[in-house]
Amino acid sequence: MSVILLRHASAGKREAWRGDDRLRPLDKRGRAQAAALCDLLRARGVQRVLSSPYVRCTQTVAPLELEIVPDERLAEGAPVEATLALLHYLEDAVACTHGDVIEGVIGRSLAKGAAVVLDGLREVEEIAAS
Repeated sequence: MSVILLRHASAGKREAWRGDDRLRPLDKRGRAQAAALCDLLRARGVQRVLSSPYVRCTQTVAPLELEIVPDERLAEGAPVEATLALLHYLEDAVACTHGDVIEGVIGRSLAKGAAVVLDGLREVEEIAAS
């Protein structure tokens, strides 16, 4: 298995957003991060995109122009066991998710717009947009 586990790009402060947090979009910085990530992810041969259904996650991977498969196992608060089961079977894919899910899977946090390359659920490399 080779999968890129990606934390969504910048979406402003949660406290400043009024309304359903699932609908909070990327901010200006986040849109720039998403564009920069596109080239990095394409260079790694990503052919499949799964994402938390939260808008900020789907917007992060939208520049890839691949079908985005929303999956609740990548949503904020998803049980780590469910996320691990999903990641176990992915190949040549990117999975866009949230900070809490990332911490549950790799045991540490990542900056927004950063990712880790996983091989057999073992972290092998970190990548990030500048």
